[in-house]
Amino acid sequence: MFTLPNFITIGRVLLIPVVAFLLLDHDYRLAFAVFLVAAVGDWVDGFIARRFNQMSQLGAVLDPVADKMTMMIVAILMAAQGLLPIWLAVVIVMRDAIIVAGAVAYRFVVGRIELAPTRLSKANTLLEFGVLALAMAQAGQLVMADAWLMPLFLLVFASVLVSGAHYVWLWRRKAIEDGRGG
Repeated sequence: MFTLPNFITIGRVLLIPVVAFLLLDHDYRLAFAVFLVAAVGDWVDGFIARRFNQMSQLGAVLDPVADKMTMMIVAILMAAQGLLPIWLAVVIVMRDAIIVAGAVAYRFVVGRIELAPTRLSKANTLLEFGVLALAMAQAGQLVMADAWLMPLFLLVFASVLVSGAHYVWLWRRKAIEDGRGG
């Protein structure tokens, strides 16, 4: 439980209200920097956990929670401020809500869930972090990305739908294999 990856993940969780406050304060440059630290921390904690065999139950639960909470809160606040299309924030939040609800339902109906993040889900997370960071950097006038944002929003939209549907399909298949998905 007391591993470096877990401390990094806890630090990422503690950065969520900081990013939220900075976005609400319209300090997009600093919000971008803190958001970037959280994104790099996500990669670092996973790398250390795998490389030095410091994986734990706490990390397995807390890491995706930190990712989902960060994405949901940032997407909602950015959409509320007109920095992100509302339809994109809605699908990001809905995907994560469906994944969490699916995991809880699976746990109660079938039993213990042992489904690791898929490559598709990891790619979606990377894409979401990247596009949210780019939109934040644009708002902070760190980059000029007007021409790129809408195509990237559409790409994230597609990625969210495909990765969310993939999770639903995987859980359904696993439930059928376990004899409870009839």
